Amino acid sequence: MATVVIMPKQGQSVETCIITRWFKHKGEAVKTGDILFSYETDKAAFDVEAPADGILLETFFGDGAEVPVLVNVAVIGNPGEETASFMPGTAEGGVRHETTEPTGADRKFETAATEPEIIAGEAGMKIRISPRARRLARQKGITFQGINGSGPMGRIIYSDIERITPGTQGSGQVVSDKDEFTDTPVSNIRKLIASAMYASLQNSAQLTHHLSADVRSLLDARKRIKEGLKNGTEKQDITLNDMVCWCVIKALKKFPGVNSHYLGDSIRIFNRVHLGIAVDTSRGLMVPAIKNASEMDLAELSHALKSVAGSCKKGNIDPALIQSTAASFTVSNLGNYGVEMFTPVINLPQTAILGVCTIVHRPADLGNNVFGFVPYMGLSLTYDHRSIDGGPVTLFLGEIKSQIENFRY
Repeated sequence: MATVVIMPKQGQSVETCIITRWFKHKGEAVKTGDILFSYETDKAAFDVEAPADGILLETFFGDGAEVPVLVNVAVIGNPGEETASFMPGTAEGGVRHETTEPTGADRKFETAATEPEIIAGEAGMKIRISPRARRLARQKGITFQGINGSGPMGRIIYSDIERITPGTQGSGQVVSDKDEFTDTPVSNIRKLIASAMYASLQNSAQLTHHLSADVRSLLDARKRIKEGLKNGTEKQDITLNDMVCWCVIKALKKFPGVNSHYLGDSIRIFNRVHLGIAVDTSRGLMVPAIKNASEMDLAELSHALKSVAGSCKKGNIDPALIQSTAASFTVSNLGNYGVEMFTPVINLPQTAILGVCTIVHRPADLGNNVFGFVPYMGLSLTYDHRSIDGGPVTLFLGEIKSQIENFRY
């Protein structure tokens, strides 16, 4: 019996999703758990796994298609099974037959589902082109003839049209100077990140203070943890980032004014720390929140940090956790990249963000007129001056430094 694959619904506010890439194609054998395709919402990216074993009998949308949630996307089954009844636009395909004028997501879907994908070309030649690619071609004044589509069965998809520069197409052939440059479409997530970063800098008064902390205590604890993992006395791997986040939470408890959101007419100060952690993924930057991080011990915090980072990289993070309002304060660690100093951008409406930098050995007075090289970690704190003044921020940053230098494990 055929199994239908639908576009998942991620959160109550999500109406449509964009298919970014198919990993399996029509006619291929799939196993339960195989990744079929990836898609993006307006907040995150996800993967869809095959719900059953069989053959991918049909895919109803191509790369770049915008699809309403809970609508049929593909069919898995045995060779020869019919798929027409599952096609979007039929009763089983996830489209409601209404007599009223469609709006919102329904209008988007109606356009995608009813516009023909096969059109007549020159000399009666049939051309396969997705509705989205067809609309873009019309906007750019590009004809369809002579384009070799990269989609299934030579279908012209959105990215095929996007790569063509108007005016370079002639005599039925596409002229493209691939040796000079490559135009890569901007993903939906990249657009969202760009918009959020631009809005943050445009709509707040951001300043950054830099300070360094002696991390000999952290490095000593890290060394003992690694040795304990080898000999079995330690059960959990606690990283330097875990320790720094732990120190930040302690400092936020002493300076609750930094653990806040600036709302224009008011400042919302949180009683608990909901820690945001910047995670670099293949799809772009994500900042999931660890709710109630201030109620956790170090081991629990370490586990939570690893869990949300893993979910972001797998593409199955809860969308509610990556809302900018989910966290009360954020930590962004670029230490592993060797960055000695940077200016992190606030994730509004949060009022501050800490940038954690790499460890650099610097000369220092060790006491008794003895000088040596001491490992220092750079700390870069960006804050919204509309909400906090420089004095309290400096004291808060100094408290993080103190917590790091006096860390005990």
